[in-house]
Amino acid sequence: MEHSGKYAAEFIGTFWLTFGGCGAAVLSSAFPEVGIGLLGVSLAFGLTVLTMAYAIGHVSGCHLNPAVTVGLAVGGRFPMSDVLPYIIAQVLGAGLGAAVLYVIASGVPDFDAAASGFAANGYGAHSPGGYSLMSAFVAELVLTMMFLFIIMGTTHGQAPVGFAPLAIGLALTLIHLISIPVTNTSVNPARSTGPALFVGGWALSQLWLFWLAPLMGGALGGVLYRWLSPTPTGSVEGGVPSS
Repeated sequence: MEHSGKYAAEFIGTFWLTFGGCGAAVLSSAFPEVGIGLLGVSLAFGLTVLTMAYAIGHVSGCHLNPAVTVGLAVGGRFPMSDVLPYIIAQVLGAGLGAAVLYVIASGVPDFDAAASGFAANGYGAHSPGGYSLMSAFVAELVLTMMFLFIIMGTTHGQAPVGFAPLAIGLALTLIHLISIPVTNTSVNPARSTGPALFVGGWALSQLWLFWLAPLMGGALGGVLYRWLSPTPTGSVEGGVPSS
C-alpha cells in the first residue's frame, strides 16, 4: 500500500503538471486581449510543481518527471527499484492530463490539435523560434541538468527546511522563460509524451529528443551534485528526509 500510494501520487501530480502547464499554453496564452503569454505559461508550469510539492512531496517526493526520477537515482537519492514504476505512473498521469485538456479544448468549433500544436515540443520547423535540432538538444540537456542540480541541493538534508518547493517551482518557471522559444520547453519526457499523443505526426517523430536529452541531463545533474556533495543526505521519495 505504501508503494501504491507513491505511484498514485506521481500519477496525480504529473496529471496536474501536464493539465495545468499545457492547459495554460493551449487555453490562455493567446486569449484575445487578456492572454497570459510566455510569462504566464512559464509561471503556470512553476506553480503546478510548487503546489504539488507541498501536496504530495511527503508521499512520493513529487518527482513528476522521468528525468528527475533518473537523476535522483543516479545521484544516490532514490532507489533504482522504484525508477520504472515511477516513470510509468508519470507517463500515465501526463497522458490523462493531455486527454482532459483535449476534451476541454475541443469545445471550440474547428479545434485541431495538430494544427494548434497543442503545447507539444519540437525543433526545426516545429520550434516556436525555428531553432535547430542541435540547439534544442543542448537547451534541453543543460536546463534539465541544472534543474536536477537545484532539486538535489534544495532537498539536501542540510538545506533550509520547507523552502525546496519554492526554489524548485521558481527554477521550472525560469527554465520555461529561457526555453519556450527554443522547444516549447520539455525538460520532462512525460509532459512531452502526453500532448504528442494527440498531435501525432511530427510531434511523435520528434519525441525521441524530449526523452533522450532530459534523461541525459537529469543523470548529469545527479552526478554533478553527487560529486559536489559526496555524502548526499535526504532521500527524495516521500517521508521525512534523513539528515
